[in-house]
Amino acid sequence: MQCIPAIPTRAQQAQLSLFEVFMAPTAEPLLETHWVSPADVEEPEVFSELALRGSAGSCLSLMAPVLQSLSQAREQRWLTLVAPPASLTHTWLREAGLNRERIRLLQPRRNQPVLELACEALALGNSHTVVSWLTPLASAARQQLVRAALAGQAQSLNIRLG
Repeated sequence: MQCIPAIPTRAQQAQLSLFEVFMAPTAEPLLETHWVSPADVEEPEVFSELALRGSAGSCLSLMAPVLQSLSQAREQRWLTLVAPPASLTHTWLREAGLNRERIRLLQPRRNQPVLELACEALALGNSHTVVSWLTPLASAARQQLVRAALAGQAQSLNIRLG
């Protein structure tokens, strides 16, 4: 039988669960903060990607809080959804608690690539965040989204469903 010490050693602290960390007595700080001034940041993070796997219903449930938060941002510009999946309907937007008055849904014109439409929406600067569902997303396409987001002072969020 193995005895576990009441006070974890430094090596053991890294392996503790979240609950044990907050209950374990320690002289070292549990959380360190580092403030970053705008001068420390070379280029703002304007591109994010969220990868979701599972059933359509599960993916919608996981997307809901993210989109809800973005739709309720204290921003005067739009949350723009470019070519969302068919399961993301007006009814779903309402039931998920999204602020539909601050959302634009864009569908590409005939033969227009979704990437092109997303870049246009980003570069115009009318949206604080443009959400796309591009899969797969090559490095060149990612760079196009980043450049367009920087031009429009917006955020690009790509959601990969799989």
